[in-house]
Amino acid sequence: MKRSLTLLAAASLSLAVSSAAMAQAIPKPNPRLVVVISIDQFSANLFAQHRAEFTGGLGRLASQGVVYPNGYQSHAMTETCPGHSTLLTGKHPNKTGISANDWYDASVGRQVYCLGDEAMSLAHDPKGRGVSPKNMVATTYGDWLKTVSPTSRVFGVSGKDRGAITMSGHQADGAFWFVPGFGFTTYVPPGASAEARLKPVAAFNAKLAAELAKRPFTWTYADKSARRCKALEADYETGGRKWRAALPIGPATSEADRLRDLGASPFTDKVTLELAADLRDAYGLGDGPQVDVLTVSLSATDYIGHRYGTRGPEMCDQIARLDSGLGEFLDRIGKARGGVLVVLAADHGGADMAERLQDEGYDYERITTRSWLANLNARLRQDLALAYDPVVADGGINTLDIVGPDRKALPLVERVRIKAAALTLVSRQPEVLEAFDVDSLLMAEAPPADTSPEELSIRERMRRSTYPGRSGDIVIAFKPDLVPATAGPTYVSTHGSPWDYDRRVPIIFWWKDGVSRERILPLDTVDIAPTIAAVTGVTPPADIDGRCRPLGSGHGC
Repeated sequence: MKRSLTLLAAASLSLAVSSAAMAQAIPKPNPRLVVVISIDQFSANLFAQHRAEFTGGLGRLASQGVVYPNGYQSHAMTETCPGHSTLLTGKHPNKTGISANDWYDASVGRQVYCLGDEAMSLAHDPKGRGVSPKNMVATTYGDWLKTVSPTSRVFGVSGKDRGAITMSGHQADGAFWFVPGFGFTTYVPPGASAEARLKPVAAFNAKLAAELAKRPFTWTYADKSARRCKALEADYETGGRKWRAALPIGPATSEADRLRDLGASPFTDKVTLELAADLRDAYGLGDGPQVDVLTVSLSATDYIGHRYGTRGPEMCDQIARLDSGLGEFLDRIGKARGGVLVVLAADHGGADMAERLQDEGYDYERITTRSWLANLNARLRQDLALAYDPVVADGGINTLDIVGPDRKALPLVERVRIKAAALTLVSRQPEVLEAFDVDSLLMAEAPPADTSPEELSIRERMRRSTYPGRSGDIVIAFKPDLVPATAGPTYVSTHGSPWDYDRRVPIIFWWKDGVSRERILPLDTVDIAPTIAAVTGVTPPADIDGRCRPLGSGHGC
């Protein structure tokens, strides 16, 4: 017995020595270029569904990187703008100020876009809606970096303004997004010229226009995915419209439809990656002694998910093309003279369209939002003897604002009276799991900092999405497997719920010669920025929500 214990102790010591040696063999990355990629609406489910098929860039990241398949956007309002705002600020939306894509400002009686800024103009359209990072009250990793390293360059590229701006931050050297029919655009501050602001992308835009004129893009199956994706073709009826899920997409009947089809196709990601790589080459990002940052938000998966759903032949082909495109992109940015750290995540997840899920046996239903709101207002008019509709949902059906006859803010006593009645009525609706008074959420105590994203209550998730003056009066958590969206000709699926199919996203850290590791426990997207900061020697603000996670060996960063 004594000899057995001695052998067991020796074996344990040998294992400990072996583990220590292995730990010493896993160094941290030492990048001169940090590339952060967000794939819009790239859920953990979508990642898992196609992971075995990845052979390109996604395959390289998934097989060679530090992979967290159970990453989380741990707030409730899982939309593009708030989700992107968490990726490089280290803060939840209740601290970034970006509580939703849109919110209603009852003080002036109108909807506000998350990045709306009337002081700015658009380079491609001076009369268009101006945008900037002004509404985002948090700073990003790129902002922290520039504070200590003014020579560092920070660029953001996306298919959407809210993908480019929220990730690149307040001090970016350039934030550019794709507008079909124009190319890549940006915002123009007062006193600046559109020509000067577009200079970094002018040559690319000219080349893009010439290529499209010579060879217009037609979305057909890629050779590598044709057989597998074609097998998913089927006929559906959504919102009273019968259509076939199949490629190629038919020819457009108008110029507006052609541009819409171009945007909601793999072409958007293709040109976004090409421009990002061109900017790396043109500015020598990662070639100098300083750390540079390149953020890339890929929007096509979201556009395609909304329009065609996430489980059909269209998404199948999109993911295959994205895998290939990311492979070419990684090859190009790998030419940087310094080390390159690549981080991949997503702004939110998303479920498939209700009709296809129903065909698969799931009890998935739609909420017809317009009639739902109309019925709520009709009941309140009757119960409270009102001559007008007191509830608006211009920030989304899960966010309600109490207003007066002029659609502006009411005196406090009347607002409280109507809100109480509305909250009671909403809470009784069979499709509602919970409804919250925003004031109570703002006063709620935050959960302990080490609470797992999986263990957060619905109230705690809602609290992380709530920002004063931007979250309405009542927020709603509809029951799982209910889609609060009406199907339209170009819109069949959505996201935005507090449920895991919308919250769970993959998070991957990759660098050349790194050691592949699968880390199955949950990771929050707010942990990304402090993790990058640690490996590049940057100190984040003291009030961030995230914490650094070790990319090398050991428990600490």
